[in-house]
Amino acid sequence: MKVRLEGGREGDRTAITLGRRAFLQLSGLAAGAALAAPAILKSTTIANAADRTPITFASAKFFGNRTVAEMVDVFNQSQSRILVKYDELPPPSASTEVHQGLVQRLAKKDGAPDVFTQDVVWIAEFAGAGWALPLDQYVSAEEAAAYFPGVLAACKWNGKLSALPWYVDSGMLYYRKDLLEAAGAAVPQTWDDLVKTATEIQKAGKAKIGFSWQGKQAEVLICDLVEFVTSHGGSILAANGKTVEIAEPNAVAAVQFMYDTIAKYRISPTDVRSWDEEPSRAPFTAGDAVFLRNWSYVYPIAQDPKASSVDGKVGVAPLPHFAGGKSAACLGGYQYGVNATTRHREAAIEFLKWLSSPATQLLFATELGLAPSRPAVFDSPELGKAQPFMQTLKPVFVGATPRPVTPKYSQVSLALQSAVSRAITNGDVEAELKRAKANLERIVGK
Repeated sequence: MKVRLEGGREGDRTAITLGRRAFLQLSGLAAGAALAAPAILKSTTIANAADRTPITFASAKFFGNRTVAEMVDVFNQSQSRILVKYDELPPPSASTEVHQGLVQRLAKKDGAPDVFTQDVVWIAEFAGAGWALPLDQYVSAEEAAAYFPGVLAACKWNGKLSALPWYVDSGMLYYRKDLLEAAGAAVPQTWDDLVKTATEIQKAGKAKIGFSWQGKQAEVLICDLVEFVTSHGGSILAANGKTVEIAEPNAVAAVQFMYDTIAKYRISPTDVRSWDEEPSRAPFTAGDAVFLRNWSYVYPIAQDPKASSVDGKVGVAPLPHFAGGKSAACLGGYQYGVNATTRHREAAIEFLKWLSSPATQLLFATELGLAPSRPAVFDSPELGKAQPFMQTLKPVFVGATPRPVTPKYSQVSLALQSAVSRAITNGDVEAELKRAKANLERIVGK
């Protein structure tokens, strides 16, 4: 079975599989219906396509027990007024391609796609370009309050609701419970603690790798960067989205630490510079690493004896921080948007609300492993039964840190990827970040 990775690749996983009847029971819930009162989807004669309002839905491809296409079919079968055509984009592992595909479609301003999914970091760009329909008049204050505040805030641009929450994810620390227990070590609270414990276990010959993370020149490098820099009290851009702070002392020290895990402390292999999610995950689940920074998809793989050598031996905790700082987890996840030029606004809004409804979020959580952005769904008994591990991650998700918020995010990310990749390779951290600052000032100052 496959599962999507946040900004990374597909991976094997073991998950709870709902039977066909249970799947239909959940999917038969009307938008906004109570989670505790599922209704079986009835077999009905669907209205002729010619009698229904046609809209298109473009989404990145996700993997799980069900597909996004099947979710669209559920909506099409649940009513007879709207017919949604699914436009499948590449998976999030091909983030650049997904972004380019959406930009090309939305820039035409011809109304298609009517509804789309977007990485949380593209919301400001799409809203700033006038491609995303402002949603405030369609979402009441009561409806908005049903989402995690941090995720809802990430869906706003210039004070306007420009997207509707779908799912949330964030970075976290995986560790070998058995190795820490044998070494008499606690779960690290600081990065110094992690270095000390990883070094001791490596020297004892119990693991080849102390700390596995993602240093590849890709979007995930920016996610890791956000976590290191924020946990040192620094930032990439100030809250105004214009002031560049990547070359400030705290940020420089954080990137220096990223380099030092490889070159100084030697708890991370040189190969980490070419690793994104899956290459960094593989040695951990093979039993060769003590610690791993990754997303929530790793847990079910780590606990599957067919895919992991460390099942039953893995723990998860918030990422460490620097002395005097606080743990930071990069906010991930895709959210929903409506094309500002859609010709079928009413139908698009109805489908949008169905996608983000409690019932559908529960369906995505149980069938695709995508953590819901509604606290009521997150805390529901249904989710606790199907995905008990997911519920334990709530404190990590709720406190997640966003990447820089700017309509120029794609350019900012590419410039940072190049600079940080060079910094963790050549070790000339301060000089590389000063050059990055100059580049970013030219980008966000436009």
